[in-house]
Amino acid sequence: MIVRISGEDQYELADEEAGKLNELDNAVVAIVESGREDGFADAYGALLEFVRSHGTRVADDDLQGSDCILPPPDISFAEAGAEFTGEGLIPD
Repeated sequence: MIVRISGEDQYELADEEAGKLNELDNAVVAIVESGREDGFADAYGALLEFVRSHGTRVADDDLQGSDCILPPPDISFAEAGAEFTGEGLIPD
């Protein structure tokens, strides 16, 4: 699975990481949908850190399509409301 963090890089994650990635995505969705802005930064930060630490950065000259595109790390809570809804960003 290839995950792009907007404004950063692409990362390749092993297929077995998809479950944990989806779990973290769902946690962000739950926070956004509940309107609890105070927990958003931590939850979204955990999602990004998981991608960075469990993924392998794709080389700049290795052009691959992304399976998922995450918003930039500095996304605001208000902006996240448009992105993290329903089933989230990570495909099941």
